[in-house]
Amino acid sequence: MISEAGRPGRMKVVLFDVDGTLIDAVSNQRRVWETWAARYGLDADEVYRVALRTRPMETFAQVAAGREPSECLALLHELEDDDVRSGVYAAFQGASELLHGLPPGAWALVTSNYEHRVRGRFARTGLPVPDVIVDAAAVAEGKPSPVPYLRAAARLGAQPADCLVIEDAPSGVRSGLRAGMTVWGVNAAAAVEGVHRHFVTLREAVPHILAWASGPQRNAAV
Repeated sequence: MISEAGRPGRMKVVLFDVDGTLIDAVSNQRRVWETWAARYGLDADEVYRVALRTRPMETFAQVAAGREPSECLALLHELEDDDVRSGVYAAFQGASELLHGLPPGAWALVTSNYEHRVRGRFARTGLPVPDVIVDAAAVAEGKPSPVPYLRAAARLGAQPADCLVIEDAPSGVRSGLRAGMTVWGVNAAAAVEGVHRHFVTLREAVPHILAWASGPQRNAAV
């Protein structure tokens, strides 16, 4: 594991990914892509397999090369917005306790989705919404670029060394590491390469995250 870094005398903040980290949206994502594939007469399983590995525009290029990308994206956005309004969502166990336990202004959301969808999902699950949300529209470069997490830290007035990133996906983990932050992985049976600590569930990580946020600055190997 990589050694963690912190510097005394500065505020510590926690930066959360959303889908797969705080909210379980796997079934929703699959349903959206299946509906999208059906509209174009494509194999839903193949489309979803590609979508799991790539960003939407890259997915369209692989599975619907003959279609206009902007048309494909518009349909995807329409289906995603409809799912926010009508889909069934659940927060992972421990998410509510964790977010309510963190001081206001000491945490943010960093998502590859869009803010209005995040707010809709949080309203559906009863999770509190922070002051800072860095979404896909807020940055020119998404994960695994370090830009999203660096933007969140800057908006909170925190240094990268004083930020804890909570992620579930390899691209998000790489984003946090490239930003020079401590990165913990959750909701995965095996640790994503590079994480400083790994927890099989978010529930398991809750007391450790709260302790990190309230504890003294330190340098510690895990």
